[in-house]
Amino acid sequence: MPILAVDTSGKHGSVALARCGPDHACQVLELVALSGGTFSAELVPQIAALLTRHGFIKEDVSAFAVVSGPGSFTGLRIGLAVIKALAEVLEKPIAAVSLLEALACAGESRGRVTAALEAGRNEVFLGEYEVDGAIAHLIREHLLHRDEWLGSAGEAKIITPDQVLAEGARAKGWRVVEVERPRSDAIARLGWRKIAGGEGVSPEALEASYIGRSEADLFVKGN
Repeated sequence: MPILAVDTSGKHGSVALARCGPDHACQVLELVALSGGTFSAELVPQIAALLTRHGFIKEDVSAFAVVSGPGSFTGLRIGLAVIKALAEVLEKPIAAVSLLEALACAGESRGRVTAALEAGRNEVFLGEYEVDGAIAHLIREHLLHRDEWLGSAGEAKIITPDQVLAEGARAKGWRVVEVERPRSDAIARLGWRKIAGGEGVSPEALEASYIGRSEADLFVKGN
């Protein structure tokens, strides 16, 4: 079953097409990088071209997965709007995937972990999870000032793609795993698990997750 995954949460994004089965296994057919700052002009044509290269039309897509946050206000809006429109027209399910959840799984750890992501303005997005294999069970996601985070007691393993955060955590004596920022191929796999587990959402229910920031704050101060 083909699943299309999109990530427009950061400076650069990606689109992935995967073929997934009932055993949760996914074969990624292709991953396409998106240039930062051009998501609005690039996303739909890249999706169309990706499907065409693999002999699919949009009606062949069985489900969609999209990063719902945290990240760039504008980027998230673009990705969510495109997926909402496609899923509504095609009447297909959507999996909303947190980038922090994808980070937690990328560390290939078990037990309690904290996914940490630069939020700008000296703040940190944090996701606390209990990880069991490829599944991360959410404890909570929140936003903290970097000094407040580094001043807290760190017991869980830190998973992050950001070198500055990794160095700060190591300086506190915390266990740290540095990983690459997850791309849409990882989002496709996580999304398919959610769809197969009955955790899909409707286009109407799909919303961005800014984790501790209001839309007004994002408009005024930027990401």
